[in-house]
Amino acid sequence: MTDARLGEVLSGVDSIVPVDDREAVSIARLRIEVARLRRPFDEHADDVHLTASAFVLGTRGTVLHKHRRLGIWVQPGGHVDEGESAPQAALREATEETGLSLCHPPEGPTLLNVDVHPGPKGHTHLDLRYVLLGSDSDPDPPPGESQEVRWCSFPEADALAEPTLRAALRRLEETWEIHEVSWRAIVEEMTITEPGTR
Repeated sequence: MTDARLGEVLSGVDSIVPVDDREAVSIARLRIEVARLRRPFDEHADDVHLTASAFVLGTRGTVLHKHRRLGIWVQPGGHVDEGESAPQAALREATEETGLSLCHPPEGPTLLNVDVHPGPKGHTHLDLRYVLLGSDSDPDPPPGESQEVRWCSFPEADALAEPTLRAALRRLEETWEIHEVSWRAIVEEMTITEPGTR
């Protein structure tokens, strides 16, 4: 465990109270795996590696997209590039996959959930799921990304999303309710100042 970025990850993981048994098992597995991995952020170094994704929040709910390879509705995310932190990767991947203006909350990067799951190509993803705030514009993913991307109310997200996301989505809704007053103002400002808006 030599990568300096791991300190930030493990600090965030330590602050999470698992939302269910799945997350508790995922956190325990993540700790075991990163202790043995020489390059835990590198998707080419081992079939098991850290990934980063984002639960995008706004006044319209949350954003889900239909994963191109897996065919399931999930939050945007992907691999961590060399030298990139997990929160930076979550922001980059979500921006690329949604075409939305996004930012971390003013309190700083907020790790909401940890999940270990099978990824494409026989890989195992140790997924770090961050909260991002997004402009209320319609998603506009570029060519090459899934074109099935949309804002969902929390009940819609619960019905549409991969079932393993349901507990995390409930925590996400609770997080929005706690911060709605301050975060709503940020989202509305992002929407007003977004390029192409009046």
